[in-house]
Amino acid sequence: MSRFSGKRIAVVGLSVEGRDSVKYFVQHGASVTCCDRRSKETLGECYRELSRYGVTFALGKRYLDDLASYAMIVRTPGMSPRFSELIAAKRQGVQITSLTKIFFEECKASIIGVTGTKGKGTTSTLIYEMLLTAGKKAYLGGNVGSPLLSVVDTLEKQDIIVAELSSFQLEDLTQSPHIAVVLAVTVDHLANYDPLASNFHTTRDAYVEAKKNIVRFQTDQDTAILFADDQTSRAFSSLTHAQVLLISRSDASSDAFIQGDTAFVRWKGRIEKIASAKDIGIRGLHNLANIATASLTALVAGASPSAVRSAAIGFGGLEHRLEFVRRVEGVSYFNDSFSTVPETAIAAIESFTEPLILILGGSEKGSDFSHMGNIIAKRRVKATIVIGAMTARIVAAIKSAHFTGKIVTGCRSMHEVVGAAVKEGALGDVVILSPACASFDMFANYKERGKQFKYEVSLL
Repeated sequence: MSRFSGKRIAVVGLSVEGRDSVKYFVQHGASVTCCDRRSKETLGECYRELSRYGVTFALGKRYLDDLASYAMIVRTPGMSPRFSELIAAKRQGVQITSLTKIFFEECKASIIGVTGTKGKGTTSTLIYEMLLTAGKKAYLGGNVGSPLLSVVDTLEKQDIIVAELSSFQLEDLTQSPHIAVVLAVTVDHLANYDPLASNFHTTRDAYVEAKKNIVRFQTDQDTAILFADDQTSRAFSSLTHAQVLLISRSDASSDAFIQGDTAFVRWKGRIEKIASAKDIGIRGLHNLANIATASLTALVAGASPSAVRSAAIGFGGLEHRLEFVRRVEGVSYFNDSFSTVPETAIAAIESFTEPLILILGGSEKGSDFSHMGNIIAKRRVKATIVIGAMTARIVAAIKSAHFTGKIVTGCRSMHEVVGAAVKEGALGDVVILSPACASFDMFANYKERGKQFKYEVSLL
């Protein structure tokens, strides 16, 4: 009998993961209540779908009332554990847990966990593709792929889960993955700017502390793969009992490294060449580093060098991450809408040697744009098209860096943005949507922003 059978469980937050967890708990005999601040009209098809499972609902402004009456409260990653109602329920003896924590407790398979501020999705997907190419039975989950609980009942011991894990998914874990991958850790989620989510970290220290759980509970049978060039990531080595392997963009003594424009891995006494920039379908030094990281991880998980190499060369990247859209009259268009912080916009800029028309801006995320302004002024950026609520701050940062190119402002729709880019573009130029900001002032989310950009480019 399942440990959830007969329990009254409240699932708080009906994200995609939340919806799948509701089905999981119902199938395991639980009595489930779905709690969400949205109305049934706003939830729409989600409400109708879950109604078929015989669940009850607590919706609207009072959706967190009466939490003390449940045996277990399961929060989705977007739901803050600091809500006073959750804290009060915990004091009254209610078990507060999360979808990720339950997955780790129930999973029979080996788990590869990938975290960091940016690059998690690309690296996780690369690892997954490499394992599939090697003939492994692998699953991709977390923030990319399938919701983790949707596959947990089908897993066997020899299977491998590759999970992209955000700080919100890690913050209450008491188990760590068998292989932990920590990319560069900068700052993100330090304030709540998403209208559909409540979770954020109050300080950078709190953000990093949540990330530490990916290695904190490892044993000497596990492996931690850390980014040596990032002080925070490398410092995680002092927290784990696992074998530590290092990745670097420059240090050739590391276990995986970049030399020139080529990714290499040290493996079983040999230096394996994985791929050079001309071999792969994704741009940027940061993506070569992602390939090196994924290659080392897949090798540790049992893939062969040839399978790793083949998957790396065949990988075309993810949607909204420096995604090539099309070339029109000699101008190439790239969709990097996933860029919501200046660091990712800088990585995009540094991925090109061609003259650039850069589309920036959006809603507040607590970022400092000064370093990005300096990079824009130094690189081959012909023009910047700046949109959204952060226009004044971004323009000020660019001007302070003595940028001599053109600055276009005032576009009120993606149609106008792409039209402005066409006016500035010439043969051999590259147009990049890499906003360095959240999207919520003009778009529902980064995906909608990217899709609108691609649609407008498709009409050219």
